[in-house]
Amino acid sequence: MSLSFHWFLPTYGDSRNLVAGGHGTSMAGNRPASLRYLNQIAGAAEENGFEAVLTPTGAWCEDAWLTTAMLVETTETLKFLVAFRPGLVSPTLAAQMAGTFQRHSGGRLLLNVVTGGEPHEQRAYGDFLSKDERYERTGEFLHVVRELWQSREPISFAGKHIRVGDALLNNHPDPLPPVFFGGSSEAAGPVAARYADTYLTWGEPLFAVSKKLEWIRRLAVDQGRILSYGLRIHVISRDTSEQAWAEADRLLEAIDPADIERVQANLARSESEGQRRMLELHGGNTDRLEIAPNLWAGVGLVRGGAGTALVGSHEEVAERLIEYSRLGITHFILSGYPHVEEAYWFGEGVLPILERRGAWKHPSRRDIRPAGTPFAAAATS
Repeated sequence: MSLSFHWFLPTYGDSRNLVAGGHGTSMAGNRPASLRYLNQIAGAAEENGFEAVLTPTGAWCEDAWLTTAMLVETTETLKFLVAFRPGLVSPTLAAQMAGTFQRHSGGRLLLNVVTGGEPHEQRAYGDFLSKDERYERTGEFLHVVRELWQSREPISFAGKHIRVGDALLNNHPDPLPPVFFGGSSEAAGPVAARYADTYLTWGEPLFAVSKKLEWIRRLAVDQGRILSYGLRIHVISRDTSEQAWAEADRLLEAIDPADIERVQANLARSESEGQRRMLELHGGNTDRLEIAPNLWAGVGLVRGGAGTALVGSHEEVAERLIEYSRLGITHFILSGYPHVEEAYWFGEGVLPILERRGAWKHPSRRDIRPAGTPFAAAATS
């Protein structure tokens, strides 16, 4: 089994310390998310063998579609996992945007569908549906989008939330963008099983991840489908375990207690089941943050969404990733602070170990013959 590794574009800014906020809470790093800096991160990801970069969606960051479109010309093989929210644009327009992106990027678009778990943020976008209604709408939205991507005849659809008449795309995306989808609530499962290509979950201990994947697998079987699975998690990988944990301690010591209080108060009102599970891992406390071997919950003290990190030596981190892969995880979406430097720590430290173990292969590396070999051969012929 070959694993796929993806990196992250912090379009709200970056830092040598943890950036507080996210998931409906304002945030900003002291390294501004300029296009020049985001190009550096994209270049580091491509150079180190990451297949794609995830770009977030929300009022607290830059628009994912526009940002990634600007990075296409400065990268060659890197793909872009664009997060977007169904219901904020029509499904016909979203299907058309995906097709345009695929053509102009040479097929380098992946889609991360985010239903939205924070009602106060959704209302800011003019969306006043309840949580269950948002999942209903997401299912209808993806139904229409997938039909448009493949239909050669106009389609019409009248659902509870989505309605289109005689919709047809002039150009279909080629290839079809894979759909990544996450959600831990009961309403999320059937949508993932029916419409997702890859189901995403955040970094929890192995038994919790295993239980969640089995839930989605059963639902997918009922739909006659087989999904792939991905893990969204941070990483702190160093030459030795001591160095890695020293970095985690440094990040923890740099956290402003006021930021913990502010972010935890905001996240406590979240309707997201996944966010609730993240909060339970640490309970707002700064002690006992290693919740499983090499799994650190310190990120979630000040960051919404994915709140755990794998911390350890390159060998330890590689082993933990292998353990997750045995559960069926094949996609790993990683990040670290700061994102340029951590891409190299992981790319030069962990990925070679996984390559030697036959678990990973660089997606774009070309085999290079030793210099002078063709001329030497010609001279002796």
